[in-house]
Amino acid sequence: MFTCNCSYLDEVHICPSCQTPMSCCEAPPVHVGDGLGWGSEVLFICLNNECPTFKNGWQHIELKYGHKGSYRCMELPGSTEKNVMMVASEYAFTGSTIDIEAAKLQNIRYMKEQEALAALETCKKTHDLGPVLTLILDEAASLANRQKAVGCLMEINDIACIDPIRNHTFNDTSLGQACSLIISEILQAHFKKECPHCAEIIKAQAHKCMYCKADL
Repeated sequence: MFTCNCSYLDEVHICPSCQTPMSCCEAPPVHVGDGLGWGSEVLFICLNNECPTFKNGWQHIELKYGHKGSYRCMELPGSTEKNVMMVASEYAFTGSTIDIEAAKLQNIRYMKEQEALAALETCKKTHDLGPVLTLILDEAASLANRQKAVGCLMEINDIACIDPIRNHTFNDTSLGQACSLIISEILQAHFKKECPHCAEIIKAQAHKCMYCKADL
């Protein structure tokens, strides 16, 4: 979900009506007032059912509009402007609350992905596998970024990439197959092969594995 500056994850918003902490919730895609978005992917909303704004809102909406509903206090991230959000039931937004700690971890992962992506060109010159493997082994990274990293493997041409990749389970089998093809090329370039019995890297001309002693 988070693909931008998420500094608002550290914000604390207090409901002006009941003085309880407001919950960070995913914003609806459409603003009920003007049909446009909220300009933010999250909203801070008071989900306290004992909040006076929520408790008194039912009667107000029934008398004014003739239908069932109430209000919850709401604030936009980075703002202390007080607003109210019309809701149709007490369960509105309770299923869209954001786990702040999980979101922070997700954002950290995203930032690492972007840093690794920015370092790819330098990696090819310095033969640094770190950022390349960061992208390839990150199942949450975008497929395009991971494919770009796979394309750097042969240019770096380092046998050290083999074990991390072989020990990784790829959700996208095509990406795993692409890595396997390049690993074969890297082994060939180094006059090496993988033992079919123990998977250790040995000389291409070997007839007996120096590790498991199996005949090849």
